[in-house]
Amino acid sequence: MRIAIGSDHRGFRMKEALGHYLKTKKHAVIDVGTFSEESCNYAQYAFLVAEAVRARRADRGIIICKSGIGSCIAANKVRGVRAALAHTVKAARLSRLHNDANVLVLGSDFTPVETAKKMTGVWLNTAFEGGRHVQRLQTIKKIEECHEKGTIKER
Repeated sequence: MRIAIGSDHRGFRMKEALGHYLKTKKHAVIDVGTFSEESCNYAQYAFLVAEAVRARRADRGIIICKSGIGSCIAANKVRGVRAALAHTVKAARLSRLHNDANVLVLGSDFTPVETAKKMTGVWLNTAFEGGRHVQRLQTIKKIEECHEKGTIKER
């Protein structure tokens, strides 16, 4: 699987560890940066990962920043991206099982590296359950399309 991975300066060490972990599992890693612990803007790296997934240069994406919150918000601005912030293995699993998340977002200040590796492994190996969840994803897709066209009406 092709995995785009990116982080800001606060997630850099975890990104490096996860990139190595992914390579040991025989995944192709597309590292979009950052490439040091020098202060930078998380949004630009969240966008690079999300855009790689949207454009199908990557099958999935992983983004790491201090809390994960800002990166998750930024990634979800990209049409077709379903970024999920997870702090537990269970949440990572459910993000795939129920939401077909194609981007995993991690908070380096909340998740130890070893836990992040477990979460990543589970996330990559969990299939979308389908069933009742398909209709929910179709609703999200319709919202994206309506928003893009400016046809969303208040209720």
